[in-house]
Amino acid sequence: MKQNFTVRHGALDGVEAFLSVARHRNFRKAAAELAVTPSAISQAIRTLEARIGAALFIRTTRSVGLTEAGERFFARARPAFEELIAASEIARGMGQRPAGLLRLSVPPAVVPVLLEPMIASFCQAYPEIELEIVASGELADLAAEGFDAGIRMGDLIAPDMVAVRLTPSFPMVVVGSPDYLRRRAAPERIEDLRDHACLRLRRSNGTVAPWSFVDGNKTIEAIVSGPLIAHDYPSLLGAAIQGVGLAQVPGPIAEAPIADGRLQALLGRFAVTTPGVFLYYPERHQVLPKLRAFIDHIRRPTGVDASPKRSGRRRQS
Repeated sequence: MKQNFTVRHGALDGVEAFLSVARHRNFRKAAAELAVTPSAISQAIRTLEARIGAALFIRTTRSVGLTEAGERFFARARPAFEELIAASEIARGMGQRPAGLLRLSVPPAVVPVLLEPMIASFCQAYPEIELEIVASGELADLAAEGFDAGIRMGDLIAPDMVAVRLTPSFPMVVVGSPDYLRRRAAPERIEDLRDHACLRLRRSNGTVAPWSFVDGNKTIEAIVSGPLIAHDYPSLLGAAIQGVGLAQVPGPIAEAPIADGRLQALLGRFAVTTPGVFLYYPERHQVLPKLRAFIDHIRRPTGVDASPKRSGRRRQS
């Protein structure tokens, strides 16, 4: 049977004074150690004894000793209080210097492009931080799942989050391998995609994402079909390189295979531009040093404005 348990208000009041007197066996020395008056120490001990319901000290004009209750209380309270002080120091240290476990929820596509180039240098620069990267296409509940922050494309971030820009805006590009394009003519118009094997992304909410384009001032969402549905962009990119079909992926992850000839960019004049990639975290009064250190470190190579902003349309400015 579950028992109700509450910590009484002021349950720790007087404990530090008691421990100091018990160590020194002297009220004046305890007062000096705690930088208070002897009368304040005496009052704290009287209040503690009244709350406990037992005398803790034997006082004479020449000495101070512990009662049996005081001895037992001292034996249990001293290690517990020291552990509490140690815990406070650890927490204070984490609030003052970069240290501790830093957990990030990131999409798989971000890892090779944005994170892998800086992981080694970050770990070397901040040896007291343990960096844990959880790569998943799912949108994590940061607080419920114990993450310090997440990384996502800007249009996927909830408006109640603080967003920090990590990359400039970039296009969503349609790509196909030379082998695939030898078998089928390269599309020149959005309508031509009806005759192509188009690889698609299933979003975290279960829906299959359409391909997005712009034609002048008009936004177009094309419903395409093909032999493969994946839950992340790297899988779509890999399948496109293998000639399975065309894929629409974020421009940064396609740069290398386009540059070395494994892929060819298509329909460039219709490419839609995304807000870019942002790090996001719940709005708080203070960002812990471990997260601030990561933000500052990952910003250095990009040269983009990475000052924190409230999530929403304003963050794209």
